Amino acid sequence: MRENGRGEAARIETAQLKELKQIAKGIAATFGSNCEVVVHDVSGKGTDSTIVAIENGHVSGRKVGDGASQVVLEQTLDADAQPVDHMCYLTKTPDGKVLKSTTMFIRGKNGKVTAILGINYDVSGLLLAESAMHELVATAEPERGEPQKIVNVNDLLDELIAQSVTIVGKPVALMNKEDKMKAIGFLSQSGAFLVTKSGDKIAKYFGISKYTLYSYIDKQEDKQNG
Repeated sequence: MRENGRGEAARIETAQLKELKQIAKGIAATFGSNCEVVVHDVSGKGTDSTIVAIENGHVSGRKVGDGASQVVLEQTLDADAQPVDHMCYLTKTPDGKVLKSTTMFIRGKNGKVTAILGINYDVSGLLLAESAMHELVATAEPERGEPQKIVNVNDLLDELIAQSVTIVGKPVALMNKEDKMKAIGFLSQSGAFLVTKSGDKIAKYFGISKYTLYSYIDKQEDKQNG
């Protein structure tokens, strides 16, 4: 079994978790049912059930016990990093809601990230109102970029695999060894192999053995470090 590079985990403290749950309740109560607040525990090694508290989970369709989002996977991949909080960016749920999101990294006494506090406010209705106003006062509708998507860990692996194929630019059936190495290198960097049993699924998808899969990963890592 391959190591995920976290090293010794910084454990989230009970008091800290209690405070985060209290903060989550306060934010959700203040901004109403359109405001989801989620707490991820990233102090452990698993990614299948990082959500330990969530308010207004109907916004993204998630609940306590659900797994990691992509930002959580990235943090789990490199626990010693010092990530910067992301404020006020757009995300998108699988059912099409547009959310204004903020991600804050919570550190323990040793300075390592132990939890992630996420705020996701459903602005879909406000965007519709904004669009209606623009129809009245503007001469042209400004272009909107495609927001990121919020997906559960079960769907995230499929999403990352699809992205890897897009990056290579050809279907798996037409990929040569170098193409597959490039796709698998992307998956490794994106934290895909932190998802439980991801190795089996990825190896089967690309039509290679698990031994070959991990040899590709090692070669890509050597290439980056060389």
